[in-house]
Amino acid sequence: MSERWPTEIRLSGDKRILTVAFDGGGRFELPAEYLRVSSPSAEVQGHSPAERKVLGGKRDVAILSVEPVGNYAVKLFFDDMHDTGIYGWDYLFDLGREYRNRWSTYLRELEERGLSRDRAASASAKGSHGSAGCGSGGCGCH
Repeated sequence: MSERWPTEIRLSGDKRILTVAFDGGGRFELPAEYLRVSSPSAEVQGHSPAERKVLGGKRDVAILSVEPVGNYAVKLFFDDMHDTGIYGWDYLFDLGREYRNRWSTYLRELEERGLSRDRAASASAKGSHGSAGCGSGGCGCH
């Protein structure tokens, strides 16, 4: 059972920021893009650290809905149709606490792979390497 317990989970009006506050302290405003590229799903994380995917083209992603999963997590539904990540309370807390380090790592990994946060740029970058873009299954997130 989780040791962290949320006291607030709120999706912003533009659906791009999820605010999560926890008992015992910690209040985080987590961008939808960050949550999407950090999805705990096997589609993103793989089944081992070596299989983890770095996703580009998610700058404009929005969260369509937030649904409870028992009393231990929420499931986020994104407008790119990704809906398989279950975000436990401890994971959300860690994402908030470690935001700066995780985000800078993500940006560095995008650059190393020649990817962009923008959808069109990522699709053309991937296309130039002979692989399919997001939405076709070629990126591994669908």
